[in-house]
Amino acid sequence: MKENLFIQAARRPLGLAAMITLGVLYLVAIFAPFIAPYQTQTQQLQKTYHPPTGLTWQDGRLQVKVYEQVDPTVYEPIPGGAAPIRFFARGFEYKILGLIPWDRHLFLVEAPERIYLLGSDSTGRDVFSRLLYGAQISLSIGLIGITITMTFGFLIGSLAGYFGGWVDNAAMRLVELLMAIPGLYLLLALRSAFAAHVPSDQMYLLIVIILAFIGWAATARIIRGMSLSLRQRQFVLAAEVLGQSTWKILTRHILPNTFSYLIVAATLSIPAYILGEAALSFLGLGIQEPSASWGLMLSQAQDSKVFMMNLWWLLIPGAAIFVTVIAYNVLGDVLRDIVDPKMKVQSR
Repeated sequence: MKENLFIQAARRPLGLAAMITLGVLYLVAIFAPFIAPYQTQTQQLQKTYHPPTGLTWQDGRLQVKVYEQVDPTVYEPIPGGAAPIRFFARGFEYKILGLIPWDRHLFLVEAPERIYLLGSDSTGRDVFSRLLYGAQISLSIGLIGITITMTFGFLIGSLAGYFGGWVDNAAMRLVELLMAIPGLYLLLALRSAFAAHVPSDQMYLLIVIILAFIGWAATARIIRGMSLSLRQRQFVLAAEVLGQSTWKILTRHILPNTFSYLIVAATLSIPAYILGEAALSFLGLGIQEPSASWGLMLSQAQDSKVFMMNLWWLLIPGAAIFVTVIAYNVLGDVLRDIVDPKMKVQSR
């Protein structure tokens, strides 16, 4: 059903555009170490707030323009100055997919010159490289978090609807309690309950847990209603008569009949996880230096000089968040239109 659902979405222009956009984003995130010319923590204090370097064609090959600093934040290209771009060149070492050591990169420029496709930040770090590495954190948090959320939501909701009684009553009171608390305040309260500064890997896990904890309630409530309806269906009653266990009934009968909703709900909910991580990192409560995430990069761009000096390239992480959220929302709307029975009747 999952494959068929996405195939139907790919046949619609909006669905296809959204899937291509998300596919490109995740491919770039997966191969970020290969595409990025520099590491996230590599600084160049002599080239702070360097503008995006221009490209030029000289001597029969693609090169980047060389700039001279005429002011702390003003750079001008040197007439005739250029540095050749080397493709598949050797650079810093990394591991492909976290497993295979390698040191080749898509493109590099011979030192001491540097290539800044999207400019540099206040310490001369390459914004393009940090944007790619930041995508690994910002995009994966949504996928991992929603997987945990949908798993907990399905288990608690289906058990509440299937058993009823005190199980249903206890589960729904907990759901109502969580849904009654504003999500942002609950997010900040849970984050503030832990240490202010923790290592990046622990912070990543902490954010996933917090976002999953506050997100499962709405899913559980809807799954509970669907389970109440499915509980009285003939195939469920027949499974009970045959003596099948509760786990088999949930996975073989209730899950397939709620799977379409779970897919649509997950697609529409992932943007909330991306925005949640961005909000925490923007407020200084999320991913910490020297790691990179889109929210952390935006927090570093809130300095007034970014707007006064037109350092627009530091706001690109916000554009990346915007594109990702829009793509997920469009794909979710398309999937919802496919699953919605009313839309199917209208299409006939």
